[in-house]
Amino acid sequence: MPPEAAPADVPAFDEVIHAPQRLRICAALSAAQKVEFGFLQDRLGLSKSALSKHLSHLSDAGYVSQDRAVRDSRSRLWLSLTPAGTRAYAAHVRALRQIVGEAGS
Repeated sequence: MPPEAAPADVPAFDEVIHAPQRLRICAALSAAQKVEFGFLQDRLGLSKSALSKHLSHLSDAGYVSQDRAVRDSRSRLWLSLTPAGTRAYAAHVRALRQIVGEAGS
């Protein structure tokens, strides 16, 4: 079953999410409804170009949505996990837990 179709309670390892920085991005986005690009950049310690590249990869997979909005007379980019991204991330975390649980036995 493809990760985007897997229910959140079914483990599903996802190569798109598994890259370390993309995993960190998904973890940060899963904790909030929306996160501003600059905040995420500071939190993860990534350059703009590196963060943009990872976000493009996640967006192309349908896991992250990007919305521009003007706030304090500045254009800001707000990021959030899509429903498919939320399901894929939860399934991936379950798969990792399953792997760690099996390795610890």
